[in-house]
Amino acid sequence: MALLWQRQVDGTHYQVRNHGASVRLYSNGVFHSQWNPRDPLKGSLWELLLLPAFFLPENRLNSVLILGVGGGALIRLLQAFTSAKHIVGVDLDPVHLDVARRFFGVRNVELVCADACDYVRDHLSQSSHQPFDLVIDDLFGHGDGVAQRAVAADKYWCSSLMRLLHRDGVLVSNFADRAELQGSAWRHKAMRQRLKGVWMADMSQYENHILAVSRKALRKSELMDRAPEKINPANPGRRLDFRMRQLR
Repeated sequence: MALLWQRQVDGTHYQVRNHGASVRLYSNGVFHSQWNPRDPLKGSLWELLLLPAFFLPENRLNSVLILGVGGGALIRLLQAFTSAKHIVGVDLDPVHLDVARRFFGVRNVELVCADACDYVRDHLSQSSHQPFDLVIDDLFGHGDGVAQRAVAADKYWCSSLMRLLHRDGVLVSNFADRAELQGSAWRHKAMRQRLKGVWMADMSQYENHILAVSRKALRKSELMDRAPEKINPANPGRRLDFRMRQLR
């Protein structure tokens, strides 16, 4: 892999590298984002974060909030494969946002440099705040050379995310592993009673588990009608190798 750019800021070593047509972001050696403009759907974890967007009909996916931009790979995927008109990306790290613009080609979205907890609190405090159709919680930092969730999925955080969401919207959350998901507030009885759709997905090459929840039923058949062929669960030849099941 060729080194395109690097910078040291307050104890964090950032690198942008390319591998063929792919651009990759690393922070202290942790692999954060990858984008390939020539071949976007290659079977990556970011595509698994994208997949729940297709539970929504195309005309119901207008506004998206992404908490944790990284290099912006997920934003590029949403722009390429959905009709979302308004995308907001929030990241505490200004270097990540700069990399997203300069190297990942992120354009025509609202990028906000802020602490996600502060952004969520401030957004909800506005009497005229507008809900989002899709909210993606992908807040990860790094420690000891591995990616770590930056915000605990406790009762307060999960309830706040639900308040951000349109009544028919979908919320997606990334967890470092199954145990972290199972220990989250999404498993609590009071929270589960608010949800009619709860799906979990994972990939063999990652420990991460992705959760998709909604106040409405999330039907796999509808997702399969809408998802691109290369990541569609109905396609046995899909590039995205994953398991998807309802969370019990």
